[in-house]
Amino acid sequence: MAGRTMRFRGFLAAASLLACFAGPLEAATFAPARGVNLDIWDTWPDEAEWTQEDVLLPYPEWRRKIDAEDLALLKETGFDFVRMPVDPIPFLSPKSAGFRDRLFASVLEGARAINAAGLKVIVDLHPIPRGADRFAGVEEILRDEALFERYLDLVREMGRTLAAEDPAMVAFELLNEPVTGCEGAEGAAWDEQLGRLFAAARSSAPRTTLILSGACWGTAEGLAALNPNTIPDDNILWGFHSYAPFVLTSQGALWAGDFIRYVTRVPYPPHAHPEALAEAIEKARERIRNDAPFLRRAGMLAYLDELIAGVDTKEELEAEMAAPFNIVADWAAKYGVDPANIILGEFGMIRQEYQNPDVMPAEWRAAYMRDMIAQAEERGFSWSIWGYGGAFGIVEEFGGRRAEDDVLRMVGELKN
Repeated sequence: MAGRTMRFRGFLAAASLLACFAGPLEAATFAPARGVNLDIWDTWPDEAEWTQEDVLLPYPEWRRKIDAEDLALLKETGFDFVRMPVDPIPFLSPKSAGFRDRLFASVLEGARAINAAGLKVIVDLHPIPRGADRFAGVEEILRDEALFERYLDLVREMGRTLAAEDPAMVAFELLNEPVTGCEGAEGAAWDEQLGRLFAAARSSAPRTTLILSGACWGTAEGLAALNPNTIPDDNILWGFHSYAPFVLTSQGALWAGDFIRYVTRVPYPPHAHPEALAEAIEKARERIRNDAPFLRRAGMLAYLDELIAGVDTKEELEAEMAAPFNIVADWAAKYGVDPANIILGEFGMIRQEYQNPDVMPAEWRAAYMRDMIAQAEERGFSWSIWGYGGAFGIVEEFGGRRAEDDVLRMVGELKN
């Protein structure tokens, strides 16, 4: 640990020196307001296929389906930036080593295409969880020191790739949702790793705004555990994510644990739709009684009742949704962080889980996102919706089919 601490201090010293030569950094030069996340993968190709050019390129995969006209529509709707998730694992995999330089070039081409549409862009390194089809994910990056060192090299090279771009139009997010740090000791480890990530990026991109987040999946609690004064730089945006209340936003999701898959069509807001709420709860209970593991059914039923009881009145729902914002606002006040330098990088409500017939009514999704946007904008935070397509899609659903336009219309109706 002592050796890593000395190396970390050396990185910070070098980054601070570079910042001095680059000129004073009084505030973040990248100033987002209202945004949307682009897709990360549509086809989720197995790593074994990454030796094939047509599997990986152009990169990221959204570039195959989203064109200049689609980006212009986002601008016309009222968005001023997009967050562009980039899965870093292909840059680290030996399978795609032959394409590494072209992957960097393709990411830069994507960022420039977004800028050409009049939109700012956050290039977001966004590793997905490890699976049978890929050798590593975010957890492995953070827990394997050798792999983390390789990731730092990737961050430096991505920083160099973006460094010449207009810093008012391109920002760089160093790691999406670090999964460690939900326990105290892990939080201390993330503090050191975040400092090393910062130093790596700043050494190669001295003018680019960097986006940093706390541990524990990038939550408000994770951000509040950080001391921002340990990062010697003002050209920083501080990010957090919120999908609160989980029982409403992730209904039917198979990837989110074995409880929420049984819950669908709980309305938003619940108190405004008592009949739909009662029907959804009864159907969820029936699914649990019929389909859940026998020894877990009683616990799941009790958990369902507990979660619904926390959001079934106007006051309880508002408190649940406001809680992450209050945590971040209190943190910002404590450390003197300008609210304009805080971004709600992800929030959203599921439309439809893949291969699940239940579709959330579009008006419920629009109402939820409108209320989350109000929470952010009342505090001076910027925001970006998750996401463009797929299960949470606001522009497209699956297979490139258009989703309902309720969310887009809601964004277009927001006051400037």
